[in-house]
Amino acid sequence: MKLRLTTLAVLTAMLALAGCKDSAKPAGKAAATEAGLTTLSEGTGAEMKVIPPDANLVTVPADFGAEIKVTPAGATAVSDTLRVAGKVDFDEQRVTRIGATVTGRVIDIQAHLGQQVKVGDSLAVINSTELGQAQLAYLKARAQADLQARSVERARQLFAADVIGKAELQRRESELSIASAEQRGAADQLRVLGMSSGAISKLSNSGGINSVTSVVSTMAGTVVERQVAQGQVVQPADALYVVADLSRVWVTAEVPEQQAALVRAGQNVDIEVPALGSRLTGKLIYVADTVNPETRTITVRSVVDNASRQLKPAMLATMLIQAAPVERIVLPAQAVVRDGDADKVFVEVGPKQFRLTPVRLGPDMDGKRAVLSGIKADQRILVSGAFHLNNERKRKELE
Repeated sequence: MKLRLTTLAVLTAMLALAGCKDSAKPAGKAAATEAGLTTLSEGTGAEMKVIPPDANLVTVPADFGAEIKVTPAGATAVSDTLRVAGKVDFDEQRVTRIGATVTGRVIDIQAHLGQQVKVGDSLAVINSTELGQAQLAYLKARAQADLQARSVERARQLFAADVIGKAELQRRESELSIASAEQRGAADQLRVLGMSSGAISKLSNSGGINSVTSVVSTMAGTVVERQVAQGQVVQPADALYVVADLSRVWVTAEVPEQQAALVRAGQNVDIEVPALGSRLTGKLIYVADTVNPETRTITVRSVVDNASRQLKPAMLATMLIQAAPVERIVLPAQAVVRDGDADKVFVEVGPKQFRLTPVRLGPDMDGKRAVLSGIKADQRILVSGAFHLNNERKRKELE
C-alpha cells in the first residue's frame, strides 16, 4: 500500500512538470517573435537556432535626411567602347627603301637623318668600276653597230651595180641586226645600273666614260634611316636609305579574339596618344582575317592625317573602338554602391523599402554605367540617395 502511494505521487509530479513545459513554449516563441527573430527546432529536445533578418533589405526611416529618387530601370541603345593598346607606325604605302644600283664605294654622303628630300635628289655618291665597264661595253656595241650600218649601205650600192650577189647583202644586213641588238642590250644594262636615257645619249655623243653615279631619292619625304658611311663598299642588295612621307601615318593595335566581332573595316575610331595628351579621330582601313596563334589577337589598322608631324612612328597609343549599339539598362554612376568587391544597386520592393542587389556593370561612360546582368528593365531603382541609404543599412546591421 505504501509503494502504491509513492508511485502515485511520482506520476502526479511528472504530469505537473510536463504542464509547466507546455505553458513555457508559447511564451518563448512570442518573446522571440517580438524581438524580430525566427526560431527553428531541429527534432525533439534540440537547441533553438536563431536566424537574423535579411541584411540586404532596408527600409527608409522617417527621419532619413538624404533625398530619395526612384525611377524605372528601362533600356536604351548603348555602344560598348573597346580600348586596345596600339602604336603609331609608318604608312607602308608611303615608305621607300633606297639602295645603290651598282656595286661600288661610297665617296660622298649628301643626305642625313631627318632631312627633307624630293624626288631625284642625290643622297650619296658612288664610284663604281662596274658602271665604267658597262659604259665601255655600250660604246663598243654602238661603234660596231655604226660600222655594220655603213657596211650594209655599201653592200646595197654594190648590189645595185651588180657587183655582189643577194646573199652577200643579206649576210651584211644580218650582221647589222646582231650589232644593233647588242647595242640595245648594252643600253638596257646601263639603265639597270641607274643611268637615264639622257645620260646614255650624252655618253654616246661625248664618248667619255664616267664611273661615278648617285643614289637618288625615289620619293619626296623625310630621311628616317641611313645605313651607309663614307668609304663603305655597297651592293645593289643593300638598303642604304629609308625615306618616308609622314603626312599620313598608321595606328595599329591588337584586338583580343573574343572581341573580334566588335571591329570591322571602315569603322570610325578614337585614338588617344599619351605623348600628345589629345584624342584623334581615324578610320579602320584593315582588319586581319587571321588570328595570331601566339597572342590570340587580330591586327587592326587605322589611318590618321599627320600634316603637323606631331605623330611619330613607334609612339604608344590607345585605340577606342565603338561597337554596334545594343539595348541595355543604363544607370547613373551615383546609383551604384560598392559593397565588398561587388557593385550593387537598391531595387524597390515596397513603399520606401529596398533590397541591395548585386549587378554586373560595364565601364564608366561619362558618368553612366551599362548593366550587363543582375536586374530587369521593369524594376524600379534607387538613383539618388543610394550612398546614404547604404550607410543606414550598415548602421542597422551593426546594431
